[in-house]
Amino acid sequence: MRQTRPYPRMIVTKKAARSLRTGHPWVFAGEVIRMEPSGTDGRTAANGDVVDVFEENGTWQGAGLLSLGSKIRARIVSHNANDRLDQAFWARRAQWAWGLRKTTMGGRSLPGCEPDTNCCRMIFSEADGFPGLIVDRYEDVLVAQVGTVGMERLKPTIYPLLVQTLLADGQEVRGIYERNDSPVRAKDGLGLEKGWYDLSGSMVALPTPDSTRIRAHENGMAFDLDIENSQKTGFFLDQKYNRRAVRGIAAGRRVLDCFCHVGAFGLNAAAGGAAGVRCVDVSEAALDLAATNSRLNGLGERMSFTCADVLEYLPRLIRDKRLLSAEGGPFDLIVLDPPAFTKSRSTVRHAAKGYLEINQAAMRLLPRGGYLATCSCSHFMTRDLLARAVAEAAHSANVQLKQVQELQQAPDHPILWGVPETHYLDFFIFQVV
Repeated sequence: MRQTRPYPRMIVTKKAARSLRTGHPWVFAGEVIRMEPSGTDGRTAANGDVVDVFEENGTWQGAGLLSLGSKIRARIVSHNANDRLDQAFWARRAQWAWGLRKTTMGGRSLPGCEPDTNCCRMIFSEADGFPGLIVDRYEDVLVAQVGTVGMERLKPTIYPLLVQTLLADGQEVRGIYERNDSPVRAKDGLGLEKGWYDLSGSMVALPTPDSTRIRAHENGMAFDLDIENSQKTGFFLDQKYNRRAVRGIAAGRRVLDCFCHVGAFGLNAAAGGAAGVRCVDVSEAALDLAATNSRLNGLGERMSFTCADVLEYLPRLIRDKRLLSAEGGPFDLIVLDPPAFTKSRSTVRHAAKGYLEINQAAMRLLPRGGYLATCSCSHFMTRDLLARAVAEAAHSANVQLKQVQELQQAPDHPILWGVPETHYLDFFIFQVV
């Protein structure tokens, strides 16, 4: 590189450079050989700063954000040496991200229903070039999670740009609510907090909303969401089209929705004409919202709710036929949407056993000709590992599976090739034969 750039420099190993050239944006602490000051003003790098990353032979590999307290020491945001990571740069990124959602989801809404972009993930961290930032849109409210010190420092620039991008497209925005209560923030030395972000003094100058309860719509149904206290940002938007797929096979069937959270799969099944839906979750608060959502959509009479640990509940149904009948069974369609059983590579084997057990139990409960919708939401539990666990479960349950559909996360959670961490959701629908 001949031009002089204003950023401090990070010199990395050949191994790190090879990984960066494949498109993976992370430099790990053990791959950093040394840090050097800026070539223009002698400035040394502070936590969260932009740094230029060079291989030891002097080859520029990209510009990234420094995280001094994290094992991921730098996260690359640009491979273009002409980029300046200024407001215009982040504005382009915001426009590209919103443009992707409009392109991939803008024409897919159900007839007579709200646009699918009304509720979607607007920013998906590294996949959209905002490492450590998640932003979900629920109608006119954005819910953000910041996980890195670089994004924490940049959010006064980025947040107004996201709002401005939507407003320029004719969308309504009331505010941004931060759910910065994830323990992952501690890895970057960041505190835990949640609340409305003050935009009153920014370029968009929005007043602070007064409620964290939101009426959101998906697939033509209304959901009462509590963005302050629900899991993640309030709703699992990545399953939007997978829920629609379940809706398409639910007519006339008795449905068991396991790990139901606020009832989204169950509601879609009921809207698709299910004869009855039993929703099961270990969280009383989630079930209260699920019941509220069933009534909100005029589906309360066809939906019922059980507070239980699914890992214990399914075996009880197998053992106790009277309980199975009391719960609305036998069931013709079972949905398994568990939380991530593993969040590290070291626990994958244990997690695979958990997926095997719940799928085997579901298969034993289903009659021949029944349907199973099952998934994993951990990138460590890869598609092939999930498929292997499901196949072993079928063998143990003495059934055969006929694949109906194989799906993934919705396109507002884009998969960035070369970055396996962005591919985390795999979803199958089978008929048990």
